[in-house]
Amino acid sequence: MKSIKVLFITTSHDKLGDTDEKTGLWLEELAAPYYIFKDGGAEITVASPIGGRVSLDPKSQSVILATGNTKRFLKDEEAMNFLSHSITLQQVKADDFDLVFLTGGHGSMWDFAGNKIMKELLEAFNNVNKPIAAVSQGVVGLLELKNDKGELLIKGRQLTGFSNSEEESGGLTKVVPFLLETQLLLAGASYSKGADYTSYMVIAGNIITGQNAASSGEVAKKITALAQNNMSSSAFYNLSLVK
Repeated sequence: MKSIKVLFITTSHDKLGDTDEKTGLWLEELAAPYYIFKDGGAEITVASPIGGRVSLDPKSQSVILATGNTKRFLKDEEAMNFLSHSITLQQVKADDFDLVFLTGGHGSMWDFAGNKIMKELLEAFNNVNKPIAAVSQGVVGLLELKNDKGELLIKGRQLTGFSNSEEESGGLTKVVPFLLETQLLLAGASYSKGADYTSYMVIAGNIITGQNAASSGEVAKKITALAQNNMSSSAFYNLSLVK
């Protein structure tokens, strides 16, 4: 079977609201799936709203919150170079990839929300039933998507995302532009969650969501299996046409 072509979408935003603090991508949310995909032989591309170097949340690189994946990533010259050269969303076509993975970090609360280019790209993935994964605040990218009938894609759909209680524990409820859990419920999603900061994943057709950074690896494994099934089905269909 040919290798899976993976598209990561990360934030480009690096300012935490009106504070003087920096934010960006939460590294574990890319590092964990990155190595699952890479070690599995996938072809990986990273895109962001403005391209170039991906902003990392400083806290996600701290010794206290470091994981095996983030330690490996920060010492991996190839991986760090990968994050230094993201392409812009305008350069991406859904036809070129087998799946898309939306990473979180608080930066995405600002530049994923209301992003028309991202919306059109993700709708193109969904229209041909390609797998879409989103973890933590990256689920913001699903809020405004519509199906082929013009209805909100997440309405009535089971999913998860960074919870209000997790936002409260970090003391950021007054800093972020909105609370993701609240917005998902207002949009009609069937939201559920696990315990704060523990792995929790929800599968709804071609869309897989993870509650937080701890969910990233589990989501990556599941979406890999979905993509492989899609590719196998497509290959069988094409073979039957030849016969």
